[in-house]
Amino acid sequence: MKISAEMKTIEQVKADVACTFLFEDRKLLDAQMQALKKTLKTKIEALAETKDFKGKEGESVVLYTENRFAACRLMLVGLGEEKKLTLEKLRRAAATAAKKAQSLKLHSMAIEFPNRASATVKESTADISQALAEGAALSLYRYDKYFTEKKEKEPKVERIVLFDGDAKRVKEVRKGAQAAQVIIEAVYLARDLENAPSNEIYPESLAQAAKQSGKRSGFKVTVLEKKKIERLGMGGLLAVNQGSAKPPRFIVLEYGENNKKAAGTAVLVGKGITFDTGGISLKPSANMSEMKMDMSGAAAVIGAFEAAARLQLPIHLVGLIPATENMPSGSAVKPGDIIKHYGGKTSEVDNTDAEGRLILADALGYAEKYKPDVVIDLATLTGACVVALGHFATGMMGNDNGLMDKLKAAGEKTYERVWPLPLYDEYEKLIKSDVADVKNVGGRWAGAITAAWFLKKFVGKYKWVHLDIAGTAILEEPQDYAPKGGSGVGVRLLVEFLRNWKK
Repeated sequence: MKISAEMKTIEQVKADVACTFLFEDRKLLDAQMQALKKTLKTKIEALAETKDFKGKEGESVVLYTENRFAACRLMLVGLGEEKKLTLEKLRRAAATAAKKAQSLKLHSMAIEFPNRASATVKESTADISQALAEGAALSLYRYDKYFTEKKEKEPKVERIVLFDGDAKRVKEVRKGAQAAQVIIEAVYLARDLENAPSNEIYPESLAQAAKQSGKRSGFKVTVLEKKKIERLGMGGLLAVNQGSAKPPRFIVLEYGENNKKAAGTAVLVGKGITFDTGGISLKPSANMSEMKMDMSGAAAVIGAFEAAARLQLPIHLVGLIPATENMPSGSAVKPGDIIKHYGGKTSEVDNTDAEGRLILADALGYAEKYKPDVVIDLATLTGACVVALGHFATGMMGNDNGLMDKLKAAGEKTYERVWPLPLYDEYEKLIKSDVADVKNVGGRWAGAITAAWFLKKFVGKYKWVHLDIAGTAILEEPQDYAPKGGSGVGVRLLVEFLRNWKK
């Protein structure tokens, strides 16, 4: 999908439909309608008088311009009350417009920059433009790779133009459109990896996808195979992999090494379980197919790297992805087994379906070698987090309040919201083992917190945040601009954080 910006008026812009935004406020809506009537040079009194279009959020109507515009269709899209306008409401309004254009089987759409938004929304013109492009393009994502007939042949919106008649403002509009192009493609990549079946994406092919992204975008990818993983003593990754016929991979991504001295080092760790049966502690069969998306943390890290490299962010970034399947077999790890992790600490396996923390423990220990300023891990780690926060917020825990505050701010801006959960010392005793340094589950209560406490045991002397994306990465129903299934959550959050991060 091509996203661009042009200095054009609504009469001049060329597309299958030109979209403009209107507010719900009665006086403002009337004034906007009158301005449109004058511009269209045709009657729209019926629309105004019947009040069929009220400017409410989620509302849209298509008018036909009778060849008075370069675009033969004009779409009016509601923004709701002006005083309540936010960046997220702009994203959703753009998504409404894009889905309407798609339903009309159009190939291109043009979105007018809402000039009144700058007075209400605190973010910059570039931020507003980026949000509009994100909402429109992300709402159009479909994982249709394996359809062989009708769906792949249906017309799709392939071009989105942001336009503004103000010469002073259009430069910033273009800046936002350019950033959006990169970020949207990174989110699409993450979604494609998540939604792909596990017979397509497994440790080896996930590593290959990372290599392709690195070659395309300009970052280094090193893939450690099983013998190297054994030499390093990554017992957690090896234990989880025992039951699988497919060997593990430990994927290392690196970008901007020359920026290390000036900018510091951020390490991103992504859980890469390419399919999770639960192992010997077998999951119920219902909805087990969703566990192809148990590598959503890994997908988010790869997507974030692709965006960071293409945006040429002035940072040093390292990515660590332990990748394996979790399968039951005669050789699978068993409850009661004891693992020796990278760095020497031991853990007792109380439940083989708590496998993500076992492989992340090795990666968090390995992160220490980079002497990082910050480490952020992303993992579809616990159902308990979904119970606590549902599908609308990511659970956040860590050892540095300042780092968590920065991620929370990035989450509010991108609407990939994170919410802090406590890591009180009292929770530590729930994962105390009688036979090892720690056990991998803490019982029925506070499951998201005890999982994070397990990870904390392997964290080095660096600032660390754990993001439990179990609820936000795998969606049971589509949202405004996210599909059912793999959402690609974490990419926009991380990019926003990294664009503003200073050590």
